[in-house]
Amino acid sequence: YNIEEVTEQKVKTAFFMIGQSKIELLESTDPDGPIGKFIEKKGEGIHHLAFAVKGIENQLEELSENGVQLIDHQPRKGAEGLDIAFLHPKATHGVLIELCEKKA
Repeated sequence: YNIEEVTEQKVKTAFFMIGQSKIELLESTDPDGPIGKFIEKKGEGIHHLAFAVKGIENQLEELSENGVQLIDHQPRKGAEGLDIAFLHPKATHGVLIELCEKKA
């Protein structure tokens, strides 16, 4: 339902809705970007899981206070105008987790 380029992340995204779940496909636009580096190191496959949250800043603060290692301590802009932040895979058994919030 949507294709967009996120220049800050050096990625092109394509979104599909499957029932209530959203699938996002990523294409690197630069081999030195985060997705390009991931594919070079690990090959194609699942990059991360994303969860919609409310109050992303509070969620990050609570996670940090509980010892969860974060990549992003403050949200940044992602595709579809969402505020996003990532948890470090070391804190989530090797799975990169993204928190997303749609701001009004």
